[in-house]
Amino acid sequence: MFSLQTIFGKGDRFFSLLEQASEAAHESTKALTALLGHQGKTGSLEDFTRTHSREKELAAQISHELVNTFVTAIEREDIEALGAALYKIPKVVQKFAERYALTANRVGEVDFAPRAAMLEKAAGVVVRMVRELRRGMAIETYKGMYDELQAIETEADRLILDLYRDLYKDEADPVRYLIRKDLFEIIEKAIDRCRDAGNVVYHIVLKNS
Repeated sequence: MFSLQTIFGKGDRFFSLLEQASEAAHESTKALTALLGHQGKTGSLEDFTRTHSREKELAAQISHELVNTFVTAIEREDIEALGAALYKIPKVVQKFAERYALTANRVGEVDFAPRAAMLEKAAGVVVRMVRELRRGMAIETYKGMYDELQAIETEADRLILDLYRDLYKDEADPVRYLIRKDLFEIIEKAIDRCRDAGNVVYHIVLKNS
């Protein structure tokens, strides 16, 4: 078991910034499930603009703190890598939301909500992983969260593969084919970005164990 927080005998502002960044990323995925009407929720594109702007502000704060802080509780390159990985999540989610809003009348009867729900779940695991960095939990605990994230990605990949299978089999309209394929690829990328962030956290844990 390791304790990142006690390496220098004090807390570190970077933990708070990274936690806020993970939460902003999670909020963007919640906004997507709302936009898609999951479980009766409703949302708008303004929600994505707000969360992405928040993520940009946090990324700038992290960069500023790195320039002005001599000693950090975790290595500087790890802070940069995790901050960058978290920043990419709402960026891709916003891209999906904007494309979906532009093409909703051409997409046809495709239910993206189950895939968006998996994305939200994956982002939630990332939040838990980032929060626990402050506490320095046992590596076995992190391994459990990492395995959970991998299982979500596997299930999400299966669901997206079903979408592709139906697309290749049944879609005759070339324009709608391209629109659907584009949306499938973007939501798949968003889930991959959650995996990437989880990979960075796990790498940090292994390095400091």
